[in-house]
Amino acid sequence: MQTTITLPDLRATLALGRYLGETARPGEIITLAGYLGAGKTTLTQAIGLGLQVPQTCYITSPTFSLLHEYPGRLPLYHLDLYRLSEETELEDLGLIEYLYGTGLSVIEWPDRLGSLMPEERLHIEMRMLNETARLAEITAHGKAGQKTIAKLQVTNLR
Repeated sequence: MQTTITLPDLRATLALGRYLGETARPGEIITLAGYLGAGKTTLTQAIGLGLQVPQTCYITSPTFSLLHEYPGRLPLYHLDLYRLSEETELEDLGLIEYLYGTGLSVIEWPDRLGSLMPEERLHIEMRMLNETARLAEITAHGKAGQKTIAKLQVTNLR
């Protein structure tokens, strides 16, 4: 199942992320793809708002540390795999354990997962339309993601 949402401004991107965080369940995985500057980290920040991550925990891209963990209604595991060259590095660093933990895993640059790509996930491809507008192409892989998309299609994000 798939849907495409136009996000005309930052407010719309924040609304989508907040919704995803508010409806997230333990062990769910969101993979985020898109070019640099497409809004992946901004969307993750909004997901953190929906998860009630304290405002004192500023969500940043974990490009150099690979993983940032934030407390909230559910723990937020924010992974950025940009610097990985082989999927075995994920296992060697013990990061695979976070994917199936008790929190919500949000993974930037998921193509680096290779054969370790989780079957159950919500995949979001972010595209820049202009300086402020984005396009979010959302694909459900598994039943949980299909429910999220079905609810998204009838939810008025504000």
